[in-house]
Amino acid sequence: MRITVIEHEAEAGLGYLAGWLGLECDVVRPYLGDEVPERAADGLIVLGGAAAAWEDERSPWQPATRDLLRRAVEESTPTLAVCLGAQLLTMACGGTVERGANGLEVGLREVVALPAAASDRLLSGVGTAVAVQYHEDAITRLPEGAVPLMTGSQYPNQAYRLGEAAWAVQFHPEATPDIFASWTASSGLESATDLDAEVKAAEDRLTATWRPVAEAFATAIRTRPTPPAHRP
Repeated sequence: MRITVIEHEAEAGLGYLAGWLGLECDVVRPYLGDEVPERAADGLIVLGGAAAAWEDERSPWQPATRDLLRRAVEESTPTLAVCLGAQLLTMACGGTVERGANGLEVGLREVVALPAAASDRLLSGVGTAVAVQYHEDAITRLPEGAVPLMTGSQYPNQAYRLGEAAWAVQFHPEATPDIFASWTASSGLESATDLDAEVKAAEDRLTATWRPVAEAFATAIRTRPTPPAHRP
């Protein structure tokens, strides 16, 4: 079984997920000229990036990515949408993404499970945890039918499930300390050194929390019912 991965930029790759999923990943890099497919393979991951979800002129492949995400939800293809990916999923399915009113959320931040997470296939074991954040845009209205799963103090919509098998997370479960440090290196943040140190110190906690989530996502792909053949 294979996972289609949409990578928006070289600095925002699979990170931890590359070693946690245990499935082959077909990485599509539209910023290098790869074409976004109409359909995903057995699963779909859409990663983060610096562009806003509405900045199609900056990332001209975003309309095709939104179409891909919408189709994945319709066809119950197991999907994990991360940060920008979560925002693209939100827009694709009728929700709202805006510039965040509470400023940049960056570094190691606490996320808290909501009641529906207790029975969720991916997030049931998380509870209250720390996660890596780096975003200034926010999901302000969820798509119709979305189930909120996690919240946070700066921005409430931290994770949700849509349909049978699509999950959106505003934070970065894939981000290693080195990946995060590459983001802060070009950020101009005066606190970059301290932020990097906090993420590095939390590496064991991050791995203990988010590796089981990635493994549960892989299980959702492996156990997905065989979809009907697509008509040409």
